[in-house]
Amino acid sequence: MRVLGLIPARGGSKGIPGKNIKQLNGIPLIGYTIKSALASIELANVIVSTEDDQIAEIANALGVETPFIRPQSLASDESPTIDTVIHALESMEKLGQSFDAVCLLQPTVPFRNEGSIDAAIQKFIKAGSESLISVRKVPHIYNPHWTFVESDDKGFLEIATGDQKIVTRRQALPTAYHRDGSIYITSTDIIRSKKSLYGEKITFLQNDEAVDINIDEESDWEKAVQYIRYER
Repeated sequence: MRVLGLIPARGGSKGIPGKNIKQLNGIPLIGYTIKSALASIELANVIVSTEDDQIAEIANALGVETPFIRPQSLASDESPTIDTVIHALESMEKLGQSFDAVCLLQPTVPFRNEGSIDAAIQKFIKAGSESLISVRKVPHIYNPHWTFVESDDKGFLEIATGDQKIVTRRQALPTAYHRDGSIYITSTDIIRSKKSLYGEKITFLQNDEAVDINIDEESDWEKAVQYIRYER
């Protein structure tokens, strides 16, 4: 199976200007994801999709190709990620390269366990799934069976799952997971037919042992700095 490692990195960022190439402990943020991707033996190719010349230059210097320039129309805050993925597949096909699946690696999640990308790809293939997402366990206090939403404009609450009775014992709660943004793998067929990163058959890689940092705001950046300084 040919899997494309795709790192999307646009130049514009409102929360942290230029964050994808901002230096984190002397390394551009995108460099952490590039290093993880290049260490994979399961990825057939690794590329960066960007509209920004400076990002492209840094990616190239770090050993990853930017074989096409992403259109500005796909580089705004409102641009759906799936459109960027489809554009990457179509652009690579024009260059004579086709893939069975795409492994999307967001540079805003810099810290991944060693070997996690290969483990995810191997599980994706073995499970015969249409997509895989990296996840973490939801703490029991946030389990959806103990989460409520407003049922009407009168301010009454109902269980978020739609259950009529609440689970009273923590031990009886089913295990719940949330996506952590580290790894997304999707078959090319699903990307094209459903225009989605998610198929009906979704498997997962549990990432609880890795540090959970997804950099969107300055507070996230400081969390990453502190992790490198004191824990890594």
